[in-house]
Amino acid sequence: MYRIVVDSCGELTETLKKDSRFVTAPLEIEIDGYRIRDDESFDQIDFLRRVKESPTGPKSSCPSPEEYMSAYKGEADHVYAVTLSEKLSGSYNSAVLGKNLYEEEHADGKKIYVFNSRSASIGETIIALKIQECEEAGMPFEEVVETTEKYIDSVNTYFVLETLETLRKAGRLSNLKAFIANTLNIKPVMGSTDDGQICQLGQARGMNKALEKMVQTMVSGTQDCENRILAISHCNCPERAEAVRAKVEELARFKEIIVLDTAGVSSMYANDGGVIMAV
Repeated sequence: MYRIVVDSCGELTETLKKDSRFVTAPLEIEIDGYRIRDDESFDQIDFLRRVKESPTGPKSSCPSPEEYMSAYKGEADHVYAVTLSEKLSGSYNSAVLGKNLYEEEHADGKKIYVFNSRSASIGETIIALKIQECEEAGMPFEEVVETTEKYIDSVNTYFVLETLETLRKAGRLSNLKAFIANTLNIKPVMGSTDDGQICQLGQARGMNKALEKMVQTMVSGTQDCENRILAISHCNCPERAEAVRAKVEELARFKEIIVLDTAGVSSMYANDGGVIMAV
């Protein structure tokens, strides 16, 4: 038996939410003294309202090692954790510490491995799906780990945001850059570096042109599309996400395209109207 633990920045499909082999480790969000647990109780509309009204913006905190240790318990003899990029959150280190604590207290022979996604949001989702694919193919634990790590090396994440305010307030963008972008309606096309940090890949004037540029950048940088899953997540803009899907389908054929709404922490960074892609 196997279990896959995904921190709550990774969105799960409705099918995966009903699958007892998938477990979510919730992060928490704090905004102006109000704490929100990123689980099934998360209210995206209320949260976006609070973000819009906040002078300082939200902050997140990762699951504790004890929460991860608890998630590793159970009958599964193979346990995998998938976390936010180590460069963006303490979730990876917390999951590793939870693994160490579990192994100190239990001599049950359970094998546990923690994957640094070097991504976020649906980047974590497609990594979890790769683990599931490997396990269902009957691979031994070590081969699942090796195959998934190679897959992570090939995963790329892209996103375009309606507003850069959350990134600015979180200290990931200069005030001047955010001001110029918002004032001139310039939308940067952002992505992930090889080690899981945020970088700018390009820019365009207006949201529609930026989304087009994001899709073109993704397609041109992706090999073997027909054998890969593309995941798209959106923050409160399903029509925009479907338009991105349609544009992708004009340019390339993927094995599967998944479209999901962002969960709490992904909503925090994507903000109202943001779109993320991972492949």
